[in-house]
Amino acid sequence: KNVILEEFTGIYCQFCPDGHLIAQNLHNANPNDVFLINIHTGGYANPNGPSDPDFNTLFGGTIANNSGLTGYPAGTVNRSAFTGITPQGGSGTTALSRGDWSAAAADVLAQSSYVNVGVQASYDMVTGILTVNTETYYTQTTTNINVLHVAVVQNNVAGPQTGALSYNPGAIISGPWNPTYNHQHMFRHLMDGANGLEFNTTTAGTFIPNTHT
Repeated sequence: KNVILEEFTGIYCQFCPDGHLIAQNLHNANPNDVFLINIHTGGYANPNGPSDPDFNTLFGGTIANNSGLTGYPAGTVNRSAFTGITPQGGSGTTALSRGDWSAAAADVLAQSSYVNVGVQASYDMVTGILTVNTETYYTQTTTNINVLHVAVVQNNVAGPQTGALSYNPGAIISGPWNPTYNHQHMFRHLMDGANGLEFNTTTAGTFIPNTHT
């Protein structure tokens, strides 16, 4: 399986740059298998002045609340629970402290995948419309409930960041904030809303094409 690490973060979170670096190193070690989504949400993400950007999103708060997080930074790995790893909110929650992300990711990478998902995106500069085509193919039958989410993320977004100098100075760039931070993998939107697309047929050989705009 691939790893989707959703990190809950904010521009005024002191230790969040440490989380960014831990997650980036995980991706760098597994560039084709670990994917990052940095979700700015919660009190640390709220602008603190007229010059601050607002990186909050329509769905970020819901995703964070569903994780059961109790501190920042927190992260969910495939929105799953893991044997031997205690989530921040206790049993039934999925938010993990940053020190547990590597172990959870290793657990997922060792698992077999019963479904393949192919994705191709195109953006029309004239109309401003993003189109994403997905193809889902089941190589094995599963009884799990499967939901497809297509997340839009953005790299290289300049903004302020508390704790950058101490925990991730390599991400500091020139700009109007002191320091100015180069935000990566920033969550922007879910193309199919908070609920995504649920697949009712999950038997081996099932092929499901979808177009998202």
